Amino acid sequence: MTDANQQPPVLTFEGNRYDLNSLPQEVKELVRGMQVADAQLRMHEDTLKVLAVGRQSMAMQLNDKLKDVSPIPEGS
Repeated sequence: MTDANQQPPVLTFEGNRYDLNSLPQEVKELVRGMQVADAQLRMHEDTLKVLAVGRQSMAMQLNDKLKDVSPIPEGS
């Protein structure tokens, strides 16, 4: 069942629009590859954010634990 109002998929690249269905197979594969790369980048960016938050939490814990520890004097 297809919707008569459904628009064909469009690739917008460098300010130009293309009918995705009419592109050569090689171009479609490149588009799919770029979509996968974009998804991987988003996933890894999210991972970096989680790691940064975890590291910040550990730094706060370390700061708290070191409050009662005397540092080595300067020049030693």
